[in-house]
Formats: sequence, C-alpha cells, structure tokens
Amino acid sequence: MAVEAHKLDTRLQLSFEAGRDPEGNVIVARKSFNNIKLTATDEQLYLVSQALAPLQNRLMFQVERTDQTVLIDV
Repeated sequence: MAVEAHKLDTRLQLSFEAGRDPEGNVIVARKSFNNIKLTATDEQLYLVSQALAPLQNRLMFQVERTDQTVLIDV
C-alpha cells in the first residue's frame, strides 16, 4: 500500500511573554497567522517572525509552525 501526503494548511504562531501570574509562572500571549503559503520554508517563516518581533510590545520567545496534512491511499 502506497500513501501520499498532501499538505492542506500552514499556520505560523508567535508566543510572547505577557507577564507573570501570582505564582511566578509566565503568562503566554499568542498571535497566529493563518493561510501561510504552503511552499514557505522554515527559514522564511523564521525570518518573518524576526521582522515582526520588534513591532510587538512584548518579548517573543517561541516561533511555531503548524502544518495540516492529509494522508491518501494511492
């Protein structure tokens, strides 16, 4: 059985430190960018995140790429 993977969607999510709770744990704020070009490379997405970081009021500490893929029996 052969299986093909077809990428359906890519999302870029940036995580920012939004303060601390009373116990000292980091409060995380996230910004998501949907409908990212499916052919965008990891490096391209990282460069975009680095360009967006100084435009934010909070310190960015994580860049996440989420791909949605469907597997098809061919």
